[in-house]
This record gives sequence, structure tokens and C-alpha cells, in this order.
Amino acid sequence: MRCPISKKSGSALAVWLRGLEAVELERVLAARPDAVSAPEPRSVGELADRLQRPASVALALPRLALPCLQVAEAVAALTHVSRDDLARLLDATHGDRAHGLDAVLEALADRALVWPAAGGLLHMAAPLRNAWGSPLGLDAPLVQLLAGSNSDELGRVLAKLDVKPAANRKEMRLAALVDHHSDPARVAALVAKAPAATRRLLERRAREVPERPSFIMFGTPQADSQPGEQWALERGLLIRGRHRYGPARMPAEVALALRGSDWHAPFTPVPPTVRSVPATASDIDREAAAASMAFAAHAVSVLGVCATAPPARLKAGGIGARELSRIGKAAQCDELPVRLVLEAASAAGLLARDGDRVTATASYDTWTEQEPADQLAVLLRAWWALPLTPGGSRDEDGKALPALAGAPPCGGCVQARHGLLTAASQLPAGEGAVNSADLGALLVWLRPLSDELPQDAVPFATLIREAELLGALALGAVSPIGAALLADDTEALTDACRRLLPAASVTARFGSDLTAVVAGTPSAHLLAVLDSVADRETAGAASVWRFSPRSVRRALDAGLTPDALTADLAAVAVEPLPQPLSYLIQDTARSHGRVRVVSAACVIHGEEPALLAELAAHRKLTQLGLRLLAPTVLISRTPLDKTLAALRSAGYAPVAEKPDGSVRIERAQRPRAASPVPPPRLSGGRSRTQRTDERAADVRTAVDLRALATRLRGAPQDVPEPDPYDGRPYDSDTEEIIAGYARGLSFTDVRQLAHAVNEGQAVTIEYVAASGNTTVRTLSQLELDAPYLHAWCHLRNDNRVFTLSRIHGVMPS
Repeated sequence: MRCPISKKSGSALAVWLRGLEAVELERVLAARPDAVSAPEPRSVGELADRLQRPASVALALPRLALPCLQVAEAVAALTHVSRDDLARLLDATHGDRAHGLDAVLEALADRALVWPAAGGLLHMAAPLRNAWGSPLGLDAPLVQLLAGSNSDELGRVLAKLDVKPAANRKEMRLAALVDHHSDPARVAALVAKAPAATRRLLERRAREVPERPSFIMFGTPQADSQPGEQWALERGLLIRGRHRYGPARMPAEVALALRGSDWHAPFTPVPPTVRSVPATASDIDREAAAASMAFAAHAVSVLGVCATAPPARLKAGGIGARELSRIGKAAQCDELPVRLVLEAASAAGLLARDGDRVTATASYDTWTEQEPADQLAVLLRAWWALPLTPGGSRDEDGKALPALAGAPPCGGCVQARHGLLTAASQLPAGEGAVNSADLGALLVWLRPLSDELPQDAVPFATLIREAELLGALALGAVSPIGAALLADDTEALTDACRRLLPAASVTARFGSDLTAVVAGTPSAHLLAVLDSVADRETAGAASVWRFSPRSVRRALDAGLTPDALTADLAAVAVEPLPQPLSYLIQDTARSHGRVRVVSAACVIHGEEPALLAELAAHRKLTQLGLRLLAPTVLISRTPLDKTLAALRSAGYAPVAEKPDGSVRIERAQRPRAASPVPPPRLSGGRSRTQRTDERAADVRTAVDLRALATRLRGAPQDVPEPDPYDGRPYDSDTEEIIAGYARGLSFTDVRQLAHAVNEGQAVTIEYVAASGNTTVRTLSQLELDAPYLHAWCHLRNDNRVFTLSRIHGVMPS
């Protein structure tokens, strides 16, 4: 039989969801978009199952603000808690803190993480309760710690406490003990009677984070090593395992009682204050335009360098510090813009790995033909979805990190970007943050689960700097580009870029000091013309090129004539070319080619000019590519050994020379293999037809949340959820096949996996390998061949075969 995920909690959640109004249910669906991914849930029960999946809860956590996490931790620490109990624990019984608590509980309910239930108690999603090992520094409650105790043991504890249960059954004795220890007054009175050593031990343990119990296969039970511990064990103030392994544990009820009524769990409902200064809309636009224009120019330069001289990859992966320095020097920009451009361009498909190099793709050629605003929009969309912070150039030990290394994504990087722009957008209109430190502190409050970079002295300083370089933040406020990113509106982002960035410059101003200046971002044609004949000195809002004999010679080496070069420059010049530039081109052209260098595979020389002339004219030797350089010197385009063989087959008797001019002695070689080479082993695998690109494409359609909420509320409540073992029909044969083999999956997961197979969409699974290790894999190009699933594994970057029975969870990718 299958094991549904969080069945008890899931059923409680389903009951609460059924009682919501359509507007309230729509808010839940909007806050948890993964739960409504195709195929859409058909009932409230199936929706509850999706909301209770650990992976779904994990997706919701990075979007929670600090007070939401604090309240959730407090609920997780208590077994049964009401809103009033929670308010007393958090010191939020009145005033603004009470209003803040209500707002936080509403936000958690909108995400189906904590919700009110019958009797005034609060329910929590089971996976969320497991997010904390020791919530509030508390151990497990009495009910959990005493689950393995028998009735007689509980009776002895109650006898020490002089408490008489209603009946002598285990359940009644346990309830009486829990009732006693949950009363702070009675616990305080009991501890007051304890020996001094016991009081000190209990007071210390009440404020310590408990040690997590560990499994010991061999060893000796732990003795009563702490003074006064036995007195507390006899009265249930400390609990030791039946086999006496590990330290004695203090129940959560006892710890809370000993901490006293003046102790409160942390609760910060008010965000930190962000100091601001006036910043008009025009000032913000002007600053954002300058930053985005400079970044667009840097992007063109960096990618141009990579397209011309592809950077080498390290053996361990990524582009190392030496190559980053080379690219930055050639593109005239710092390391941070280089890393930012490389990561965004790679995510946008403009760069790709090609062997031991990172080269430009065909998409890059299309990108170069676009206007600067459209180019910037492509990179902005890629940056917004990056699972890492490109500017993270140092690890915890201060060592340099390579770019494009494919490192594991940092926790909540995408949510950190959302939180940053959200924080800046909360400032009053016409004002911006004074400094990045205030914004970083607010971001820590908004997204506490986002990882900070070890290199940042101020929280999220690198992320803030990236947003400023891209023009998403300007003068401490959200720019039109940032607002479009925050709204996730592609059209608005493109419009904002086009409004802030001018069209590409197609002309340059040439100076008599042999320079060319281009205001704004140069067009692809202008860039190609200037890069071919001049060296770029600066890049940004204005780019400067300098002409020199070496740069002009480079253009002549590329096949341009002096007249063609002058014509190309005149075509892009605002005014006639200055005389010094024309003189430089002509003077360089006069000396160009006076000395010529030719490549040769080998050289033939002799003392008889007539013999060498005969060889050059011999018909049988034309394939050697012989060319007479001097009466007694021939060069050949064919390697030495082949040239010798051809000359000898034509009836001549040449000899080979060593590099020092002496005659090379030729002896017959007897080649031997270093070791026997085994015959190739034939693969026992079978070939299979790959799905078409259209089927493999991840097509996502927008969900009408209001219509879905109405449909779910109207679904029959007394109809049980579909199950593959009760004889009810399936939506497809794929569902029936998967359900028959993947017996560890809930029917909700079966539907999701079958939909991914049928529609050719990517999916994420929780998979137990043959070694017993549990891994999370993202799969695409799915092909069902029961009892196996063939797919492209994004973790291994290769085709893999998965056993259906080992799939224990499914999530949309």
C-alpha cells in the first residue's frame, strides 16, 4: 500500500481549505504557484496533498520575511498552541506587536503554512515543523520523549510528584504528567524544593540548546555523571532513554516553565529603518540610464573579446582568474562587470562550453545585430533568474572562485533579488536609500534565508552593486528597469530599456590626436570597423579608440587596402577625416609587405640550380607544392617524410638533414605495443528514439486562479480522492502504468509524473539510488518503458535510466 505524504496534516489542511471563500483560496493558489502547475488539482484534497509536499514547502520558505519565520518557529516549538498562547510567548498581546502578529498569521495562512483550526488552535504544515531541529532552543515535548515509557514508569514519576491520575492507564497517566509540567507555577514550586545542585543543573539546561540524540551501536550506557540529575529524572524534569544512551533531555514544557514568565521568543514585526534622501524621478532615470548604458557597452566589449579569443576553461571547470583578467584588460572594465556579463550571457545562451573553451553561439550573432536596449533586456532577464550571485568571487577562505564554474546555487539568490527591489520599492516616493548598508539590513529582514557572500563586509553589498551596475537601482531607489523586473513584465522591461538607452551610435568623431570617440553604445558595424583598425582605450557611456601604426597594420594584414580602409572610416565619421589619420594610413601602407614570411613544411636545397629547377617543373611532384625561392632553394608544403618518399618514387636519391645540418641516419624501427589492448566490449544497451523538440519543450500555460478556486470550491467534498487500487478509471494509460510500478508515490505525484511524460515537460523527482542515498534530480526528455523511466538527467548531464519504484516524490520543474 502506498504511504500518502502528511496524511493527518493534509486532511486537516483540506478541511480548512474547504472553509475558505473563493478570494481567500485564490490568495493561497497565488502564493504557492507550484501547487497549481499542470495538471491542475481536481479537488481540495489533491491541492492539500500538493501543498504538504516537503519540496513545495521548501520553495515557500525563502520568500518568508523574518517575523513569519519567527512565528512559525514558535508554533513548531509548541505541541498545541492557540493564538493567545502564541501572543504571550512572543510578547505580542497588545498594541502594534499584536497587530503585527495578526498580520503575520494572515500571511502564513495565505501560504497554507500555518492556519487556524477548530478549538482556537493553530495547525502547521508537517514539513515546516521539521525545518528546525530545536525550535527556540527547545527539545521535544513530553508526549514524544515518553512515547516508549510504560505505565509503571509513568506511575512512579507521578508518585514522586504526588499527582493522582483519573485512571491508571498509560494514556491517563501521561496526560496527568503533561498537565502538571505544562503549568509554570507548579514546575517552579517543584524546582524550588530541589537540591541546590539540581536547581543549578535545571536552570542551565533550560537555556541551552539541546544536543541531538545520536545512534550508538556499541558502547556502555551513560552513567549519572552530573550532580543532581537523578532527582530531576525521578520527577520527569529530565528524561533519559530506556537504554541510557546519550545525555538526559529536558522536555519543552519544562524548559519554557523554567525560563520564566519574563522570557519571550524573538519577534521583530517592524522592519529596520532605512534612512533616505530626496531623489526625483528624473534624477533616478538619469542615473539608471548612465549605469545601464555603461553596462551595455561593457557587455558588448566583453562578449566581443570572448567571440574573438574564446577563454580557456580550467580542468576543474569555469574560467579562471588569469582569463578573467585578460578579458577585463581587453574590454577595459573591472572584474565584477566581467563576471556579471559572462554569467548572464551564459544563462541567455549567448555563450556555451565548447571543449576546453567557452565560445560564442549563433544566438550571440543575432544579439549583436540588436539595438543596445534590446541587448540589455536580454541580459537583465537572464540575471533576474540566475540561481547564484555572479559577483561572488571569493569563498569563505578568501580564495578566488572561477566564473561559469557551474557551482551549486546559493540559497535564495533569486528571492534575494526580489527582496532587494521590494525593499527599495517600499521607500516613500521621491526618496532613495542613503547607503547600501540600510538596504542590506532591510533585505536581511525581508529575506533572512538568503545566503550572504563571505566577501561582503556589508550584508548583500555585492548584490546591491550588481543591481546598480545594471541600472535596476539608482540613487538608492528602484528605477523603471527595476520596477519592470519586480513586476515580471517582459514588455515593460523592454520599453524601460528603450526609454533609458539611446539607439546604437553609428558614427564616430575622429580627432587630430589619432583618436575616435563614440558617445553611447556603438552599433555592431561601427564596432567592427573601429576594432579592426584601432585599439580601444576606454568603454562605457563614451568609448575611445586610438590609432597607431600597429593597429593600422593589423587592418592591412586583414586584407584591407589603404583606399578601402580610408573609405570605411570616412563612412562612419561625423566630419572629414583629420589629416594626421590619413597620413598615418598612407605611411603605414608604404612600408607594409616589404618583407614577406612564408610557411613551409620542409626545405629542399642543393648545389645544382639545374637539378632544383627540374624538381620544381616535374609533373609527378606537383602534389608536393614545390616553390623556387632561390636558384638552390625550394620549399615544400608537404611534410618531410612524405616529400622524401615522393622524391624517391620519382627516381631521385635525396637525404634528410637534422636541424643542425648533419645527415639523418635512417634505421628500420620495430614498433611494439606498450601492453596488449583488449578488444572493444560491445554495449548491451538498446537504442531508443528521441522525442521531438516540440514534445520535449517545457510549455507552461497561464492558470486562471480565480476560475480554479471557484472550481475547487464547487467540487464534491464527500468523494474520496482517486486511487489506482480502488478500481476507478485513470485519466490516461500512463497514469495506470506509473501507479502500478511506483507504489511509493501518492496519486497526486502519479498524475504529475504522468503529465510530464505525456506532455514532454521537465520534472523534478526525489530518487533513492541503488546505494540507498536519496537524491533530487531534474529530468527532461522523459520516455516511459515500465518498470523504467528513460530521461536526460540534468544533474549528471547525461541520459540515465530510473526505476519507477525508487521514485519517492515528484515536483514540477
